[in-house]
Amino acid sequence: MSMIEQRKKLDQLDEQLVKIFVERMERVAEIAAEKKKEETPIKDPAREREILHRITGFGSGELETYIKTLYQTVFSLSRAYQRALNFQETPLEKKIREAMKGAGSGLPRKAVVACQGIEGSYSQLAASKLFSLPSIMYFNQFEHVFQAVQRGLCQYGILPIENSTSGSVPQVYDLMKEYDFHIVKGARLKIQHHLFGKPGSYLENIQEIWSHPQALDQCSDFLKKLPHAKVKVCENTALAAKMVAESGEERMAAIASSHCGVLYGLDPLKKSVENHSNNYTRFICISKSLEIYGDGDKISLMLSVPHEPGALFDLLSKFAALGINVSKIESRPIPGTDFEFMFYFDLEAALWEEPVIHLMGDMEQTLENFQFLGWYGE
Repeated sequence: MSMIEQRKKLDQLDEQLVKIFVERMERVAEIAAEKKKEETPIKDPAREREILHRITGFGSGELETYIKTLYQTVFSLSRAYQRALNFQETPLEKKIREAMKGAGSGLPRKAVVACQGIEGSYSQLAASKLFSLPSIMYFNQFEHVFQAVQRGLCQYGILPIENSTSGSVPQVYDLMKEYDFHIVKGARLKIQHHLFGKPGSYLENIQEIWSHPQALDQCSDFLKKLPHAKVKVCENTALAAKMVAESGEERMAAIASSHCGVLYGLDPLKKSVENHSNNYTRFICISKSLEIYGDGDKISLMLSVPHEPGALFDLLSKFAALGINVSKIESRPIPGTDFEFMFYFDLEAALWEEPVIHLMGDMEQTLENFQFLGWYGE
């Protein structure tokens, strides 16, 4: 058969497949009605295993895996359809709709904001980018920012979560599991690191270079060229600049922003020492309550899936079915478990679409650990 003839045959088979699929979903709808009457769970693992065992026998050995994958997708779509037919608004869907009713045009101009570090830190710069007149409270640790927001000391908190050069900030992702919060806004900040020293100091005389671990990692190529200088870690780039300014030691230097150099009266010994000029850090603005604004384009979720084959695939197939792009997946181990993980998703989706809201409610009902972190613009 020619290519054209083969494709015509495939078109005929596709039509048959769709007709059979529609008929199958009609039967699924009837079963959903019976399940609703009898108040039985939508998911029936034993029934699904029975079908997989039977159906894979219809294909040759090399196709069994493909048949299994196909039917796992069919099961996922069938369950989603049954839940849609038996729709009852979940607490999360109600909460989202209420937040969307009061959606404003943007963050308030004035707010009390928690940041890790001191004046001149990149978190402070991100806060100033998001708020016109922020009243900033500084804390030593990322965890203190979460605590300040949770306890109501600050309305908002600013946290770095990802850098384009050095990747995710694992301390922040680990802390997300411990606190109840929502993401209300995101910001991208271009990061330019400079090496600063006391006025009168020279690059060739520097013996210690201080900065935050992420900044040091982002400047690793430059640091390799200074084998005579010891690298020292501190809590924040701004704190490193302040330490150098107050030390009175011309052999000390700090990697920090140009803002820090001006703020603490330091001289630039070498400008733009980052590995890549296209160096950005993503920051999130968190709050205790769910706040939704009109410029949302990203949904963030935190969840775990059953520790069994196909569980993550089942979840991803739901996103694919709605045409939702997964722009980021981050996984962190759950302490005290046998290699189980908490997953963090960033999705590109429009929350005002009803199927998307239903999906959030579906995950709330079906996943043991699930948290809708927010829908926000960046």
